Amino acid sequence: MLLSVVIPVYKGAQSIGSLVSKLHETLQSVSFEVVLVNDGSPDNSEEVCAALALRYPRVSFISLRRNFGEFNAVICGLNHTKGHFAVIIDDDFQNPPSEILKLLQKAQSDNLDVVYSYYEDKKHHYFRNIGSWLVNQMTTYLFGKPKDLYLSSFKLIKKEVVTEICKYTGPYPYIDALIFRVTKNVGRVLVEHHARTEGQSSYTVQKLVALFLSILFGYSLLPVRIILSTGLITLGLSFILLLIQLLGFIDCSATFYAISILGSIQITGLGIIGEYVAKGFLTQNNHPQFVIKSKHINHAE
Repeated sequence: MLLSVVIPVYKGAQSIGSLVSKLHETLQSVSFEVVLVNDGSPDNSEEVCAALALRYPRVSFISLRRNFGEFNAVICGLNHTKGHFAVIIDDDFQNPPSEILKLLQKAQSDNLDVVYSYYEDKKHHYFRNIGSWLVNQMTTYLFGKPKDLYLSSFKLIKKEVVTEICKYTGPYPYIDALIFRVTKNVGRVLVEHHARTEGQSSYTVQKLVALFLSILFGYSLLPVRIILSTGLITLGLSFILLLIQLLGFIDCSATFYAISILGSIQITGLGIIGEYVAKGFLTQNNHPQFVIKSKHINHAE
């Protein structure tokens, strides 16, 4: 098996059938499988995907009991792949299946562990583009990602890296962070990006905030280091203000402001520590990464 195509499905009933059909048409030259993961979709995606798994011997289908999130659905799919490479593609048809071959060729020709796609003209909603830009800026600093590398959800990963990613069992998987924990041997390739033809994007402010918090508190010590540095700086300033007051240059109101600032920093620091403790608690408490409701696994060769 050369290639596994992992597709997280959420409200994709109208597009997933055409996407799977196009994949079979496009990937005839390689041995491949398709792994569909229904992420608790409220529409009839489950029934559509189950029918596709019965129709196509190369298609396997996993249905989750509820909506766990895109990254959780992806890592569930990766756990069920057999290919030497795994490619992740959305169910909305904005990435043409023919572009998968570009990623595969790039990985094979340059012996890369991971190949990301990038676009000259993204057809996403402007809000999603802003969110993607913010996430890319943050991950460049946190993970040592090359500045010119766009962390697209459409990417290809070598099997050895997939195996390491799947060793992560915590409840908050962020695929790109897990990739950069394993390898820096990554590349990129220019691909086409089409406008959405069916349905609406499920990308929301809440999901963007949740992603930011997951990256910050699940894969970084940056918030703790910021609050520690701020606390030390403020503590130093407070001593200076106290010394100035003792020398008679200012009245007691300055001390009040200093105490207020320190109190605010302490409360913020407790909140940040609480985030880490809560995530650690959920991890140690075996909060599930995903729960499988049903699955139909085909054994394509």
